Amino acid sequence: MQLGFVSAILADLKLEEVLALAADEGFGCVELMCWPPGRADRRYAGVTHLDVTDFTEEQAEHVRGLVELHGVTISGLGYYPNPLDADPAHRAAVAEHLVKVIRAAPRVGVSVVNTFIGRDQTRCVADNLAQVPEVWMPIVKEARAAGVRIGIEHCPMLFSDDEWPGGKNVACTPQTWRHLFAAFDAVAPGTVGLNFDPSHLVWQFIDCGRALREFGSHLVHVHAKDERIDRDRLYQVGVMGQGWHVPKLPGLGDVNWGEFFAALTDTGYKGPVCVEVEDRAYEGSLAERTRALRQSRKFLEQFIG
Repeated sequence: MQLGFVSAILADLKLEEVLALAADEGFGCVELMCWPPGRADRRYAGVTHLDVTDFTEEQAEHVRGLVELHGVTISGLGYYPNPLDADPAHRAAVAEHLVKVIRAAPRVGVSVVNTFIGRDQTRCVADNLAQVPEVWMPIVKEARAAGVRIGIEHCPMLFSDDEWPGGKNVACTPQTWRHLFAAFDAVAPGTVGLNFDPSHLVWQFIDCGRALREFGSHLVHVHAKDERIDRDRLYQVGVMGQGWHVPKLPGLGDVNWGEFFAALTDTGYKGPVCVEVEDRAYEGSLAERTRALRQSRKFLEQFIG
């Protein structure tokens, strides 16, 4: 396994600076954010370390050169919008950009693109799953043609009133994963898998080790993020309330990291494990965010070595 981090936390740095920082801090890889340039609609979105909008061979060569110069690989390209948004125009724009990310990946030596399946949160799970083939099959075929695997992250995206009641990502439980993988594998075997993040399972009270062992063959990429459950807040608002779980650095929440890595190694996974910093306690400055990455690396090295 190779330890890296997600570049979203370094939104104010250029690509070369991100890779240089990764090398200086002892990381072997980075997941690069590839949002369309422009305003972000939520925290950690809208970060563009690799602009694929009009990606030229000259740009691709420049990126490959930076990777070689700093000795830090790109674990995957990341773009996390809502492909099943209720607005057809938004859906079309998202799909168009996601295809651009997929096509750019092999040009910079990358075989993984991470994203969300998405969800229309006003509709039930079954209705959303029924829409997946129309939206996603063309994207999956593009990925297969490019030799790219798609890593689906499983955060429910349910954190605020405008995401209530269903959240903005339907692919957040083992039940939906089974359904999706059966459909995708029938068209493009092995092309779609999981970008696995234990923090999203903790607050859903889903057994992380069991999930890893069941879906180990579908692992494409791994995020390392913790989640702290605020028991007092949970008592006050219940599981259908909000604000009772918060992202933390690895080791500062309720993920059982020993169990996690035991299950991960049981699957035979040997790919990247990328720290995803979304801990507000470490966001005050670049120095604090760098410290967050350093602290996370030191903690996780006891399991990865």
